Amino acid sequence: MEKISILNNSQYQQNNDSFSNANLHEIKTDSYLSETNRIVAQEKKFIEDTNENSLRPISWENYIGQDKIKKNLQIFIEASKKRNECLDHILFFGPPGLGKTTLSHIIAHEMQTNIKVSAAPMIEKTGDLAAIMTNLNRGDILFIDEIHRLSPAIEEILYPAMEDFRLDIIIGQGAAAQTVKIDLAPFTLIGATTRAGMLSNPLRDRFGISAKLEFYSESELALIVEKASHKLKHKITTGSAIEIARRSRGTPRIALRLLRRVRDFAQVQDMDIINEEISKYALNELGVNELGFDEMDLRYLKILAQSNGKPIGLNTLAAAMSEDEGTIEDVIEPYLLANGYIERTARGRVATYKATSFYPQSNSLLFE
Repeated sequence: MEKISILNNSQYQQNNDSFSNANLHEIKTDSYLSETNRIVAQEKKFIEDTNENSLRPISWENYIGQDKIKKNLQIFIEASKKRNECLDHILFFGPPGLGKTTLSHIIAHEMQTNIKVSAAPMIEKTGDLAAIMTNLNRGDILFIDEIHRLSPAIEEILYPAMEDFRLDIIIGQGAAAQTVKIDLAPFTLIGATTRAGMLSNPLRDRFGISAKLEFYSESELALIVEKASHKLKHKITTGSAIEIARRSRGTPRIALRLLRRVRDFAQVQDMDIINEEISKYALNELGVNELGFDEMDLRYLKILAQSNGKPIGLNTLAAAMSEDEGTIEDVIEPYLLANGYIERTARGRVATYKATSFYPQSNSLLFE
């Protein structure tokens, strides 16, 4: 008959040694700290933004874009603070680079609490998850990136943790099996994913707040570039900021990456101000054209163009491009789909008229 033990967080850690002979290699106290150090990046309440490599805004005042999500989150945060409760669990989904991690850090800042960051592929065992959650304090935020990649076994452990702030861990096998119930401090789980459809319904339904991040407008990206340039202590003209924004595929992460590379070109030429001319030159040298397409996009579109309108399956595209299917679905296709360059059909991917219309005029420019 299965035995059930109920422990609170501190009791669990204090009595951990008593279970050392019951196949508790995942959750031994000695391994807790090493596992936590490996899996979790502890963040301070107020993130220092003085590092050149950290251009992430830390408050709503500095956050640009996603206005509807921002407005709703401000309401949810204020209401939670008035009730002196943890914020409900949140699921952010959308293409990569749109600010899911940034929003999570801002939420932690506004809630005046700590955030611990992990990624689903690193949570391989029950003990990995236990190591993280038993070290959470009341009100802490746990951010799990790529949450769609959690294994079904780990998802099942999350269910009671999210609903009842309790871990149910089975130790041993057969008649000797024990269920250890560990009480957790109330916390907020923020999950981020580029593939919301891959989350199981039970897990998705346990998030009280769900928000889809959209691509940014050119004007929003230009403002982000200007603010980031100021943080990098390098002046930039409005025209240059717009040029970088235009080629950033609606994605802040790409805009900031391109800004850093354009700055490199400007500094090598001893330019105190990043102007439009150096921006265009640098971006062309980087292989990013006026539509924001890079080499991978152009290879992708070329393959579709050469199919003469016949749909091409994802696995065929991946093989032809020597890329994995996940990269194509998560990195290449979202921007092309959102801007009407391709369509997904039951039979495969097809280039739209918008994409094929510029092939005859600029085929040599795009594909040679």
